[in-house]
Amino acid sequence: MTDTPAALREHHHADVSGGWLRPAVFGAMDGLVTNIALIAGVGGGGVSPHSVVLTGAAGLVAGAISMGLGEYTSVRSANEQVAAEVAKERRELERHPEAEARELAEMWVARGLPRDLAVQVADAVRHNPEEALRMHVREELGVDPDEQPSPWAAAISSFVCFSVGALVPLLTYLLGFTSLWLALGVGGVGLFVAGAIVARFTYRPWWSSGLRQLLLGGLAAVATYFIGTLIGTSGIV
Repeated sequence: MTDTPAALREHHHADVSGGWLRPAVFGAMDGLVTNIALIAGVGGGGVSPHSVVLTGAAGLVAGAISMGLGEYTSVRSANEQVAAEVAKERRELERHPEAEARELAEMWVARGLPRDLAVQVADAVRHNPEEALRMHVREELGVDPDEQPSPWAAAISSFVCFSVGALVPLLTYLLGFTSLWLALGVGGVGLFVAGAIVARFTYRPWWSSGLRQLLLGGLAAVATYFIGTLIGTSGIV
């Protein structure tokens, strides 16, 4: 089988501009770690299984809503900031096209392009206003104005993935089992699997990514478990 160069394939890079992967990964991991830590904390305090489920359910709902709203607001605000900067650049191109073309040429020269060629290309681009705008925004802001992430995609992916992640450590209780350690074990498996899945997008070794997430979540669970045990045995509550 002939090895086709990547540059000749239509899609040889993952989509990194859709705005869903980061909030999805963050949401799933946050849901897992948050509820594993919550369950470990209240379980360590010696509360009843019913209280563990109540705490986990409240953490799931509150966390999912908070994550969804937070992602929507942050991505929407970032997009609005980019839009404002694009509008500012459009005004500059309309008022001072020659100066903007010189600025673009100087940036290319600084990157190693011959000055004559940089000036020639910048002047050609200047006569296509929309392409000139995209080129200036990419060079000066480091973003593509036509490929901004969707706040709705970020919010929905974060909400759903947080909910799924937070549900995992609750599964054993919802199925009728009352062992805290079984619930934490299932949560640990969820952390490892989630980390391994993320490796599919980052091309890291799946076992390394899985162990990293398991370790981080485990540290959070250990900390809250001992805090819950301390409070539960001290008679503070």
